[in-house]
Amino acid sequence: MDLKTAVKQIKKGQAQPFYVLYGSEKYRMDEFVQFMLEQLVPEDNRELAITKMDTSEMPVELVVEEAETPPFLVERKVILVKDQSIFGTGKDGKMEHRTDRLLQYMAEPMDTTIIIFMVQGEKLDERKKTSKAAKSVDAVLAFNPFSAEELVQWVIKQAEQRQCIIEEQAVDVLIRSAGTKLQALSSEMEKLCLYVGQSQQIDVHAVESLVPKNTEQNVFQLVEDIIGKRTDRALSTLHELLKQKEEPIKIVALIVRQLRIMLQVKELTGQSFSQQQAASQLGLHPYAVKMAAEQARSHPASALAAWLTEAAELDYEMKSGRVEKTLGLELFIMRLSSGVPRHKLH
Repeated sequence: MDLKTAVKQIKKGQAQPFYVLYGSEKYRMDEFVQFMLEQLVPEDNRELAITKMDTSEMPVELVVEEAETPPFLVERKVILVKDQSIFGTGKDGKMEHRTDRLLQYMAEPMDTTIIIFMVQGEKLDERKKTSKAAKSVDAVLAFNPFSAEELVQWVIKQAEQRQCIIEEQAVDVLIRSAGTKLQALSSEMEKLCLYVGQSQQIDVHAVESLVPKNTEQNVFQLVEDIIGKRTDRALSTLHELLKQKEEPIKIVALIVRQLRIMLQVKELTGQSFSQQQAASQLGLHPYAVKMAAEQARSHPASALAAWLTEAAELDYEMKSGRVEKTLGLELFIMRLSSGVPRHKLH
Protein backbone atom coordinates (compact mmCIF):
# COMPACT_ATOMS: atom_id res chain seq x y z
CA MET A 1 0.00 0.00 0.00
CA ASP A 2 1.20 3.52 -0.68
CA LEU A 3 0.82 6.33 1.83
CA LYS A 4 -1.65 8.40 -0.22
CA THR A 5 -4.03 5.44 -0.53
CA ALA A 6 -3.81 4.74 3.20
CA VAL A 7 -4.58 8.38 4.03
CA LYS A 8 -7.62 8.40 1.71
CA GLN A 9 -8.96 5.19 3.24
CA ILE A 10 -8.54 6.47 6.80
CA LYS A 11 -10.24 9.78 5.97
CA LYS A 12 -13.19 7.79 4.58
CA GLY A 13 -13.40 5.76 7.80
CA GLN A 14 -12.03 2.62 6.11
CA ALA A 15 -8.99 1.99 8.29
CA GLN A 16 -7.51 -1.51 8.19
CA PRO A 17 -7.35 -3.66 11.36
CA PHE A 18 -3.55 -3.54 11.44
CA TYR A 19 -0.64 -1.70 9.87
CA VAL A 20 3.09 -2.35 9.69
CA LEU A 21 5.15 0.83 9.37
CA TYR A 22 8.89 0.90 8.64
CA GLY A 23 11.59 3.06 7.06
CA SER A 24 14.34 5.54 7.78
CA GLU A 25 12.09 8.62 7.97
CA LYS A 26 10.88 8.33 11.57
CA TYR A 27 9.53 11.90 11.51
CA ARG A 28 7.15 11.01 8.67
CA MET A 29 6.14 7.81 10.44
CA ASP A 30 5.34 9.71 13.63
CA GLU A 31 3.36 12.27 11.61
CA PHE A 32 1.29 9.47 10.05
CA VAL A 33 0.62 7.82 13.42
CA GLN A 34 -0.52 11.18 14.83
CA PHE A 35 -2.79 11.66 11.81
CA MET A 36 -4.32 8.21 12.37
CA LEU A 37 -4.99 8.88 16.05
CA GLU A 38 -6.64 12.22 15.25
CA GLN A 39 -8.83 10.58 12.60
CA LEU A 40 -9.72 7.39 14.46
CA VAL A 41 -9.97 8.35 18.12
CA PRO A 42 -12.03 11.27 19.50
CA GLU A 43 -9.82 13.50 21.66
CA ASP A 44 -11.90 12.89 24.82
CA ASN A 45 -11.44 9.10 24.45
CA ARG A 46 -7.71 8.90 23.81
CA GLU A 47 -6.70 8.01 27.33
CA LEU A 48 -8.94 4.92 27.28
CA ALA A 49 -8.61 4.07 23.60
CA ILE A 50 -4.83 4.14 23.04
CA THR A 51 -2.46 1.48 24.39
CA LYS A 52 1.31 1.54 23.88
CA MET A 53 3.36 -1.68 23.86
CA ASP A 54 6.92 -2.75 23.02
CA THR A 55 7.92 -6.22 21.79
CA SER A 56 11.40 -5.79 23.27
CA GLU A 57 9.77 -5.76 26.71
CA MET A 58 6.88 -8.21 26.29
CA PRO A 59 6.04 -11.22 24.12
CA VAL A 60 3.89 -10.55 21.06
CA GLU A 61 1.15 -12.85 22.36
CA LEU A 62 0.38 -10.17 24.99
CA VAL A 63 -0.21 -7.74 22.13
CA VAL A 64 -2.65 -10.25 20.65
CA GLU A 65 -4.41 -10.71 24.00
CA GLU A 66 -4.81 -6.95 24.31
CA ALA A 67 -6.15 -6.77 20.76
CA GLU A 68 -8.70 -9.51 21.46
CA THR A 69 -9.94 -7.80 24.63
CA PRO A 70 -13.04 -5.69 23.82
CA PRO A 71 -12.56 -1.93 24.26
CA PHE A 72 -13.76 -0.38 27.51
CA LEU A 73 -16.20 2.55 27.28
CA VAL A 74 -15.08 3.37 23.71
CA GLU A 75 -16.13 2.05 20.31
CA ARG A 76 -12.64 1.23 19.08
CA LYS A 77 -9.13 1.07 20.48
CA VAL A 78 -5.72 1.53 18.90
CA ILE A 79 -2.62 -0.40 19.98
CA LEU A 80 0.74 1.23 19.12
CA VAL A 81 3.46 -1.42 19.10
CA LYS A 82 7.16 -0.55 18.96
CA ASP A 83 8.83 -3.50 17.23
CA GLN A 84 12.34 -4.66 16.42
CA SER A 85 12.09 -8.37 15.72
CA ILE A 86 8.54 -9.45 14.82
CA PHE A 87 8.66 -7.80 11.40
CA GLY A 88 12.10 -6.16 11.49
CA THR A 89 15.66 -7.44 11.37
CA GLY A 90 16.50 -6.59 15.00
CA LYS A 91 16.71 -8.91 18.01
CA ASP A 92 15.04 -8.82 21.42
CA GLY A 93 17.69 -10.62 23.45
CA LYS A 94 16.22 -13.65 25.21
CA MET A 95 12.60 -12.63 24.61
CA GLU A 96 10.62 -15.42 22.95
CA HIS A 97 7.61 -14.59 20.81
CA ARG A 98 4.80 -16.89 19.73
CA THR A 99 4.38 -15.38 16.29
CA ASP A 100 1.90 -18.14 15.40
CA ARG A 101 -0.61 -16.36 17.70
CA LEU A 102 -0.07 -13.14 15.79
CA LEU A 103 -0.47 -14.90 12.44
CA GLN A 104 -3.77 -16.41 13.64
CA TYR A 105 -4.95 -12.97 14.72
CA MET A 106 -3.90 -11.37 11.44
CA ALA A 107 -6.05 -13.93 9.62
CA GLU A 108 -9.10 -13.04 11.75
CA PRO A 109 -8.61 -9.61 13.36
CA MET A 110 -11.07 -7.89 15.70
CA ASP A 111 -13.10 -5.15 14.07
CA THR A 112 -12.94 -3.08 17.28
CA THR A 113 -9.13 -2.93 17.39
CA ILE A 114 -6.46 -1.40 15.17
CA ILE A 115 -2.85 -2.49 15.74
CA ILE A 116 -0.08 -0.27 14.42
CA PHE A 117 3.35 -1.94 14.42
CA MET A 118 6.12 0.67 14.20
CA VAL A 119 9.23 -1.20 13.08
CA GLN A 120 12.45 0.35 14.40
CA GLY A 121 14.50 -0.11 11.27
CA GLU A 122 14.91 0.80 7.62
CA LYS A 123 13.82 -2.61 6.31
CA LEU A 124 11.47 -5.48 7.03
CA ASP A 125 12.79 -9.00 7.33
CA GLU A 126 11.25 -10.33 4.13
CA ARG A 127 11.93 -13.93 5.16
CA LYS A 128 9.58 -13.87 8.13
CA LYS A 129 6.06 -15.25 7.88
CA THR A 130 4.75 -12.18 9.69
CA SER A 131 6.18 -9.83 7.04
CA LYS A 132 4.82 -12.02 4.23
CA ALA A 133 1.37 -12.11 5.87
CA ALA A 134 1.30 -8.33 6.31
CA LYS A 135 2.30 -7.80 2.69
CA SER A 136 -0.30 -10.27 1.44
CA VAL A 137 -3.10 -8.11 2.88
CA ASP A 138 -1.47 -4.81 1.81
CA ALA A 139 -0.91 -3.65 5.39
CA VAL A 140 2.71 -2.48 4.97
CA LEU A 141 3.66 1.19 4.66
CA ALA A 142 7.22 2.35 3.92
CA PHE A 143 8.53 5.71 5.14
CA ASN A 144 11.60 6.32 3.00
CA PRO A 145 13.33 9.64 2.21
CA PHE A 146 11.56 12.01 -0.15
CA SER A 147 12.96 12.52 -3.62
CA ALA A 148 14.59 15.93 -4.12
CA GLU A 149 11.39 17.28 -5.73
CA GLU A 150 9.16 15.81 -3.00
CA LEU A 151 11.33 17.37 -0.29
CA VAL A 152 10.96 20.82 -1.90
CA GLN A 153 7.17 20.37 -2.07
CA TRP A 154 7.09 19.17 1.56
CA VAL A 155 8.87 22.35 2.70
CA ILE A 156 6.46 24.51 0.69
CA LYS A 157 3.53 22.68 2.29
CA GLN A 158 5.04 23.21 5.76
CA ALA A 159 4.98 26.94 5.04
CA GLU A 160 1.35 26.79 3.86
CA GLN A 161 0.31 24.92 7.01
CA ARG A 162 1.79 27.79 9.05
CA GLN A 163 -0.01 30.32 6.85
CA CYS A 164 3.05 31.83 5.21
CA ILE A 165 4.75 31.54 1.81
CA ILE A 166 8.30 30.57 0.88
CA GLU A 167 10.05 31.38 -2.39
CA GLU A 168 11.31 28.30 -4.24
CA GLN A 169 14.86 29.68 -4.26
CA ALA A 170 14.59 30.18 -0.50
CA VAL A 171 13.55 26.51 -0.13
CA ASP A 172 16.81 25.49 -1.79
CA VAL A 173 18.86 27.76 0.49
CA LEU A 174 16.99 26.42 3.54
CA ILE A 175 17.70 22.77 2.69
CA ARG A 176 21.33 23.53 1.87
CA SER A 177 21.72 25.29 5.24
CA ALA A 178 19.68 23.07 7.58
CA GLY A 179 20.18 19.72 5.84
CA THR A 180 17.55 17.14 4.89
CA LYS A 181 16.31 16.02 8.33
CA LEU A 182 12.58 16.73 8.44
CA GLN A 183 12.52 17.56 12.15
CA ALA A 184 15.20 20.24 11.69
CA LEU A 185 13.48 21.66 8.59
CA SER A 186 10.14 21.79 10.40
CA SER A 187 11.71 23.67 13.34
CA GLU A 188 13.41 26.16 11.02
CA MET A 189 10.18 26.70 9.09
CA GLU A 190 8.35 27.44 12.36
CA LYS A 191 10.98 30.07 13.20
CA LEU A 192 10.91 31.63 9.72
CA CYS A 193 7.11 31.89 9.62
CA LEU A 194 7.03 33.52 13.04
CA TYR A 195 9.69 35.97 11.83
CA VAL A 196 7.97 37.09 8.61
CA GLY A 197 4.42 36.94 9.99
CA GLN A 198 1.17 35.43 8.76
CA SER A 199 0.54 35.57 4.97
CA GLN A 200 4.03 37.00 4.39
CA GLN A 201 6.77 35.63 2.15
CA ILE A 202 10.02 34.02 3.25
CA ASP A 203 12.82 35.07 0.92
CA VAL A 204 16.47 34.06 0.56
CA HIS A 205 17.61 36.93 2.78
CA ALA A 206 15.38 35.76 5.66
CA VAL A 207 16.75 32.22 5.41
CA GLU A 208 20.36 33.38 5.24
CA SER A 209 19.79 35.69 8.23
CA LEU A 210 18.01 33.21 10.51
CA VAL A 211 19.13 29.68 9.60
CA PRO A 212 22.66 28.77 10.66
CA LYS A 213 24.58 26.37 8.45
CA ASN A 214 25.69 23.16 10.13
CA THR A 215 29.31 21.99 9.71
CA GLU A 216 28.55 19.70 6.76
CA GLN A 217 26.69 22.46 4.94
CA ASN A 218 29.57 24.89 5.56
CA VAL A 219 32.00 22.35 4.12
CA PHE A 220 29.68 21.88 1.14
CA GLN A 221 29.90 25.65 0.54
CA LEU A 222 33.66 25.50 1.09
CA VAL A 223 34.04 22.86 -1.63
CA GLU A 224 31.73 24.88 -3.90
CA ASP A 225 33.96 27.95 -3.50
CA ILE A 226 37.19 25.96 -3.95
CA ILE A 227 36.15 24.36 -7.25
CA GLY A 228 34.49 27.62 -8.32
CA LYS A 229 37.89 29.32 -7.87
CA ARG A 230 36.55 31.78 -5.25
CA THR A 231 39.67 31.75 -3.06
CA ASP A 232 38.74 34.62 -0.72
CA ARG A 233 35.32 33.19 0.06
CA ALA A 234 36.75 29.70 0.56
CA LEU A 235 39.38 30.98 3.01
CA SER A 236 36.73 33.06 4.81
CA THR A 237 34.53 29.96 5.25
CA LEU A 238 37.53 27.96 6.48
CA HIS A 239 38.43 30.59 9.08
CA GLU A 240 34.79 30.72 10.23
CA LEU A 241 34.85 26.94 10.74
CA LEU A 242 38.10 27.19 12.67
CA LYS A 243 36.60 29.94 14.87
CA GLN A 244 33.80 27.50 15.67
CA LYS A 245 36.49 25.13 17.00
CA GLU A 246 36.11 22.64 14.14
CA GLU A 247 39.17 20.40 13.87
CA PRO A 248 41.17 20.83 10.61
CA ILE A 249 41.36 17.03 10.24
CA LYS A 250 37.54 16.81 10.46
CA ILE A 251 37.20 19.57 7.84
CA VAL A 252 39.55 17.73 5.46
CA ALA A 253 37.67 14.46 6.05
CA LEU A 254 34.41 16.19 5.10
CA ILE A 255 36.06 17.72 2.00
CA VAL A 256 37.28 14.24 0.99
CA ARG A 257 33.78 12.85 1.56
CA GLN A 258 32.13 15.57 -0.54
CA LEU A 259 34.59 15.19 -3.42
CA ARG A 260 34.14 11.41 -3.33
CA ILE A 261 30.35 11.78 -3.47
CA MET A 262 30.65 14.19 -6.40
CA LEU A 263 32.86 11.74 -8.29
CA GLN A 264 30.60 8.78 -7.53
CA VAL A 265 27.47 10.69 -8.57
CA LYS A 266 29.21 11.85 -11.75
CA GLU A 267 30.13 8.27 -12.63
CA LEU A 268 26.69 6.82 -11.82
CA THR A 269 24.70 9.47 -13.67
CA GLY A 270 27.11 8.97 -16.57
CA GLN A 271 25.98 5.33 -16.57
CA SER A 272 22.32 6.48 -16.91
CA PHE A 273 21.47 6.07 -13.21
CA SER A 274 18.72 8.48 -12.12
CA GLN A 275 19.46 10.64 -9.10
CA GLN A 276 17.05 8.50 -7.06
CA GLN A 277 18.86 5.32 -8.13
CA ALA A 278 22.24 6.90 -7.39
CA ALA A 279 20.99 7.88 -3.92
CA SER A 280 19.91 4.31 -3.23
CA GLN A 281 23.21 2.92 -4.53
CA LEU A 282 25.30 5.30 -2.40
CA GLY A 283 23.09 5.27 0.70
CA LEU A 284 22.52 9.03 0.50
CA HIS A 285 19.49 11.30 0.66
CA PRO A 286 18.25 12.09 -2.88
CA TYR A 287 18.62 15.82 -2.24
CA ALA A 288 22.29 15.34 -1.32
CA VAL A 289 22.76 13.56 -4.65
CA LYS A 290 20.97 16.41 -6.46
CA MET A 291 23.33 18.96 -4.89
CA ALA A 292 26.41 16.83 -5.63
CA ALA A 293 25.29 16.38 -9.25
CA GLU A 294 24.87 20.16 -9.65
CA GLN A 295 28.28 20.74 -8.07
CA ALA A 296 29.99 18.19 -10.31
CA ARG A 297 28.23 19.11 -13.56
CA SER A 298 30.84 21.63 -14.77
CA HIS A 299 33.86 19.51 -13.90
CA PRO A 300 35.21 16.40 -15.67
CA ALA A 301 35.59 13.21 -13.65
CA SER A 302 39.37 13.41 -14.14
CA ALA A 303 39.50 16.78 -12.35
CA LEU A 304 37.31 15.50 -9.49
CA ALA A 305 39.56 12.45 -9.14
CA ALA A 306 42.68 14.65 -9.06
CA TRP A 307 41.18 16.93 -6.37
CA LEU A 308 40.11 13.90 -4.36
CA THR A 309 43.66 12.52 -4.52
CA GLU A 310 45.10 15.84 -3.33
CA ALA A 311 42.61 16.03 -0.46
CA ALA A 312 43.41 12.45 0.57
CA GLU A 313 47.14 13.24 0.47
CA LEU A 314 46.59 16.30 2.68
CA ASP A 315 44.62 14.15 5.12
CA TYR A 316 47.58 11.72 5.34
CA GLU A 317 50.14 14.53 5.73
CA MET A 318 48.14 16.19 8.52
CA LYS A 319 47.62 12.94 10.42
CA SER A 320 51.30 11.97 10.09
CA GLY A 321 52.50 15.40 11.24
CA ARG A 322 54.21 16.24 7.94
CA VAL A 323 52.37 19.53 7.64
CA GLU A 324 50.95 22.03 10.12
CA LYS A 325 47.18 21.47 9.96
CA THR A 326 45.81 24.98 9.44
CA LEU A 327 48.61 26.01 7.08
CA GLY A 328 48.18 22.79 5.11
CA LEU A 329 44.46 23.47 4.68
CA GLU A 330 45.04 27.06 3.61
CA LEU A 331 47.65 26.04 1.02
CA PHE A 332 45.35 23.28 -0.25
CA ILE A 333 42.49 25.76 -0.74
CA MET A 334 44.73 28.34 -2.42
CA ARG A 335 46.24 25.71 -4.71
CA LEU A 336 42.96 24.16 -5.86
CA SER A 337 40.99 27.39 -6.13
CA SER A 338 43.73 29.14 -8.10
CA GLY A 339 44.53 26.18 -10.33
CA VAL A 340 48.24 26.41 -9.47
CA PRO A 341 50.05 23.03 -9.64
CA ARG A 342 51.04 21.60 -6.28
CA HIS A 343 54.83 21.91 -6.67
CA LYS A 344 54.64 25.69 -7.20
CA LEU A 345 53.36 26.23 -3.65
CA HIS A 346 56.02 24.00 -2.04
